[in-house]
Amino acid sequence: MLRKLFMTGATFALLSGITLATPVGSYARCGWDYLTNSANDAVPLEWELKRARQMIADLKPEIHDNARRIAQEKIEVVRLERQLGETDQRLAKAQDEIERLSGDLSSESDRYSYGGKTYTSVQVKSDLSNRFKRFKTRQQTSQKLEKMLSARQASLRSASERMEAMLDAKRQLEVEVENLQARLGALRVAQTSSRLNLDDSALSRSRELLDEIATRIDVEEETMAVDVEYFGEIDLDEPSDENLLTDITAYMDGLDGKDSGALVSIDLSSDSTL
Repeated sequence: MLRKLFMTGATFALLSGITLATPVGSYARCGWDYLTNSANDAVPLEWELKRARQMIADLKPEIHDNARRIAQEKIEVVRLERQLGETDQRLAKAQDEIERLSGDLSSESDRYSYGGKTYTSVQVKSDLSNRFKRFKTRQQTSQKLEKMLSARQASLRSASERMEAMLDAKRQLEVEVENLQARLGALRVAQTSSRLNLDDSALSRSRELLDEIATRIDVEEETMAVDVEYFGEIDLDEPSDENLLTDITAYMDGLDGKDSGALVSIDLSSDSTL
């Protein structure tokens, strides 16, 4: 069973490697990149700006934590400075006492008096030896404290510089976001202005309808006028052809270069024939 699982896993890994090494793999990666880029392009710029503002706002807790660490480091530096100062004071005092005892022992006296008490030279030498050992130990401690203090001070300066750089970067990001917001606002205004093509199709249709109504009214009025002029009066006279020849002759006399009488005789003869 384990062998089958192992063989299946090895086969899957091999096929995956072959797929990634073939054009199919490149197509898959290209498709994934396209989908990712398309998804990013589909996100509105306003939303991206809000996300950028939120990311900048999310820096505040980190900056607060860094500020707290810097404050703690400053306290530690102050404590080390105080400790180093106290150690150096003790070293100075111990050095003075060692030099005093050494000077007293150089007189090679058998008895020494300190603080109202008398000590033998052996006791003084033993005390001097112990004091010297403590002095060397305290001196090593002072050197270590000094190194620690130097390291802490350097670390504090570096942290303060990084903190200042982070604050400057945050302020720069805020300024850039505001600049991008202004640019996006100007872009949206420009896009709105370019797309502000008023749809006057309804107005045009209204104008056409009014023109059509006016035309129809004109036609109706003209038709009514024609009906009244030609068909509205009552013909009181009987229809007669007595004046027909006279009217035709008078009309034809007005034509230049033509014999209206001949034309009338032709017309009459043709009428008689009929």
